Amino acid sequence: MRRPFIIPALLALATIVRAQDPGATVPGSVKLGASKKVHELAHVVNHPGVWKAADIEIEQDPGRPYVYVCGFVNFDTQIYDISNTAHPKLIYDWTIEHPELHKGIGAMDGKYFKIGNKYYYAQSFQFLQGSPDADLGAVIFDVTGLPDTSTVKVVARIRYPQAPGGFHNSFAYKHSDGRVLYFATVNESKALVYDLDKVVTPGSDPSTWLVGEVPNPTPMKQLGNGGYHDFYVAYDPATHQDKFYGAGLGGFSVWDVTHTDAPKQLFTITSLGQDIAHTFTPSPDGKYAVTETEYQYTPLRIWDLTPGQEGKVQNIDTPISAWTADWRDLSHNHEVRWPYVFVSAYEDGLQIFSLKDPKHPQTEGHLYTCQCEHEHGFGNTPDNNWASTTSVMQGAFGVDVRNRDGLIVISDMRTGLWLAKLDGFNGWNGREYGQPNISSVQDYDHGPAHPPISMAEPGAAPVGR
Repeated sequence: MRRPFIIPALLALATIVRAQDPGATVPGSVKLGASKKVHELAHVVNHPGVWKAADIEIEQDPGRPYVYVCGFVNFDTQIYDISNTAHPKLIYDWTIEHPELHKGIGAMDGKYFKIGNKYYYAQSFQFLQGSPDADLGAVIFDVTGLPDTSTVKVVARIRYPQAPGGFHNSFAYKHSDGRVLYFATVNESKALVYDLDKVVTPGSDPSTWLVGEVPNPTPMKQLGNGGYHDFYVAYDPATHQDKFYGAGLGGFSVWDVTHTDAPKQLFTITSLGQDIAHTFTPSPDGKYAVTETEYQYTPLRIWDLTPGQEGKVQNIDTPISAWTADWRDLSHNHEVRWPYVFVSAYEDGLQIFSLKDPKHPQTEGHLYTCQCEHEHGFGNTPDNNWASTTSVMQGAFGVDVRNRDGLIVISDMRTGLWLAKLDGFNGWNGREYGQPNISSVQDYDHGPAHPPISMAEPGAAPVGR
């Protein structure tokens, strides 16, 4: 989501729309319930106001049952202990100082990371010019001592006064050279790359934190400053490169960021309808990708990246397939755990589909979380509580998956935190599917797995991410 999004109070629940017939949607109806294979484990209404949450992040290590919820226009970060998945417990809530003076879409995206034996959480913020902290990109917390919340403390704030407006999205990445990096969007035609070890080191010089920039080669200046909206970074075992998959105004692009001070452009995806590129997630082997463009009525598109990855073409312009939950709506973010794609689909809640046959995606199940009236989503200005009567940007905003047991967490802009499970999905290791064990989850202790996938035994314990 590039622009702010959501609307006034939840409306009374109405008729249930049948999942097998999205065409049954009528004005005033509300989608409720779940398919047989998807089970709701818990739901927490995390804020009393109209808007509840932006993105969500779940820790992966055993013994750390923590979920981070970005408070969105509430300007806060919440931490939940989900040791009991039926009863998530709010254990910590931090709000920006003097929230009444701030304006903007607030706490947007969060990423946890680990350096040595210490755990951290980075909360990105976006505030409007003329508001306090307009140059604030992220606040970094030391969360090592959880569940003892008295030990949680702010250890750094990343500011970027050169382009006020904060960081809309971010990605924490364990680089093949051993560094833990923080990739961040900014209100310019590029992404920023920070060395998180430097950021969290007491007394370090903030001028040394920024260690790289990734240009957006397809900027559309007429829609703003032509920057990135979102991105994914992953190691490619076949080429032994760290690769950046960026989605921004103008299209999608892939970069070699093995050397962050000198990124090399590899190829792009540009064509009609790709202008407002939002999310770009490759398969673990980098052969396929799922992309989202941020406007109503558009499906998620599936691409074969092989010609670009092999250097045969500089641009790919034709997808091989597409998927949507309801053509009237818009899907938002997604997580790939091959062959499954877990989608936070705005008004359509949690959606799960399979890419076992990438040319013929198949829906596996859903859980409706929005409980909202169609096209009463986020928009307009903070002065009217971001209310719109045309926007579908409301509902399931963020999704994350815990690889060790398959737990799914969803943040819904309207209704808060949800926990769910998919029948038969009890954890994910890419090697069990003949893939590298690579996803958005990072192996902070070992880093990327360097051996080619052919050297790994199927079903082996997780190596790499």
